[in-house]
Amino acid sequence: MIRVAILGSTGSIGTSALSVVATHPDRLAVVALAAGANATQMAAQVEAHRPQVVAMATPEAASAVMATGVTTPRVQAGAEGLLAVATCPDADIVLCASSGTAALEAVLAAIDCGKTIALANKEVLVMAGGLVMEAARQKGVAVLPVDSEHNAIHQCLEGQRASEVRRLVLTASGGPFRGRRRDSLATVTAADALRHPTWKMGAKITIDSATLMNKGLEVIEAHWLFGMPASAIDVVVHPQSIVHSMVELRDGSVLAQMGITDMRLPIQYAFSYPERWDAPVPFLDLTRVGPLEFQPPAWDDFPCLRLAYRALESDRSLPVVLNAANEEAVAAFLDGRLGFNAIPDVIAEAMDAHVPAPVTTLADVRGIDRWTRQHVADRIAALQST
Repeated sequence: MIRVAILGSTGSIGTSALSVVATHPDRLAVVALAAGANATQMAAQVEAHRPQVVAMATPEAASAVMATGVTTPRVQAGAEGLLAVATCPDADIVLCASSGTAALEAVLAAIDCGKTIALANKEVLVMAGGLVMEAARQKGVAVLPVDSEHNAIHQCLEGQRASEVRRLVLTASGGPFRGRRRDSLATVTAADALRHPTWKMGAKITIDSATLMNKGLEVIEAHWLFGMPASAIDVVVHPQSIVHSMVELRDGSVLAQMGITDMRLPIQYAFSYPERWDAPVPFLDLTRVGPLEFQPPAWDDFPCLRLAYRALESDRSLPVVLNAANEEAVAAFLDGRLGFNAIPDVIAEAMDAHVPAPVTTLADVRGIDRWTRQHVADRIAALQST
């Protein structure tokens, strides 16, 4: 029996993970759950899975779970609760499915306790990839990617020597604005950007897909997961989202992982690895898929992708700035305080204003993150006042 702790259990990845658990009750069990503010959904999850440890983002949310009358141990709150879930003694694997940067300390604590990490959170490696992967190496802990693209690359790399790999190719759907020029996007709304053509995801990641920042963050994530330089990580737009990513070998062979667009597949892969289990999803029928298209990304129309490469190539602290500035800009766009085309402009301005510095400790990461968020908040406020 593999015992699972989930950070972000009420989000789209978390609920898909619980579906996988429910499909394999003889192999998987939930021992700890953490979520944000959705007390009603958490109460239902506690009733269904009976975890030992439960945590919510705030004391108010924790009290709301208890008020439902659900039978559970005391519901913990805040960062302390997140750490309690991540370090639950009975957990074998910790799925980090929470959005944003709050789970960074929890992931490092889980690694320190020797837990296998199933990672669905890009920001953890974008902010602190060097710290996280070094901690995992020292503890002998596996970091298994749950993002469909990195999960695909992980599968394609099985049995391959590192010296035989020429490049990694991440596929991108192109988001809801694929094919549009930047000057036509000035007036798009959050509602427009949230209409993703192939994936059902949370709001932040869906906006990132619309700007192509999501793919930029994945480039940085791939660097840390697979040890490849920016020059050996490419992006190709594939609207059908059937080929989830590819690996090109030195002899010109290209290995591709294909499947339907259902996050339960990469989640189950991470839970079952190195085994393969029957999946609770339809099998891919290529005769019904139709043509598969592959196009280069529109770099000038979606400049966030180039900013991510710039951050990775510069290394040091720029990825932290990129991530924090993007989170603040996306939040402002969702709130109606910033235009869509201003998102990359605000990020680029923050990167230009920052003096790159080494990132060797968690304190370094958090300090740069705080500076960036304040800088971007001030910049957005100034733009609103003009």
